[in-house]
Amino acid sequence: MAEARFHLAFPVRDLAAAKKFYLSLGCKAGRESKHSLILKLGGHQIVAQLSDREPRAQRGIYPRHFGLVFPTLAGWKRLLARARREKLKFYQEPKVRFPGTPVEHHTFFLQDPSGNLLEFKHYRSPAAIFGRRAIRRVGDRA
Repeated sequence: MAEARFHLAFPVRDLAAAKKFYLSLGCKAGRESKHSLILKLGGHQIVAQLSDREPRAQRGIYPRHFGLVFPTLAGWKRLLARARREKLKFYQEPKVRFPGTPVEHHTFFLQDPSGNLLEFKHYRSPAAIFGRRAIRRVGDRA
């Protein structure tokens, strides 16, 4: 039996701008209507939904963002190179979070044209993705 795929719908102000951004990121376009666009992101389904409401701007990366966890550093670096080549808007430049700890990971954040934040990361230790429960460091807040 195939594994389930993740699905996420998110608001956008301009479908054409969203489509350009996500295709530049390497997503594949699926079905499209005048109010929605299905995209394939890392094998998962995300759906850009046209919204006339102005999203409330976040201060920082919390509480809302989405993205991918790469199994290899090489894959993470390839996407980083693509984002730079396509001149996508970085919300946070690449960095290593929690260096020298069992939850160390490389990360960067992009911002789509509607202000949605996307995080792309790679953990040095795969056990840190869902494990390492004794370590209470999650996010940048202490």
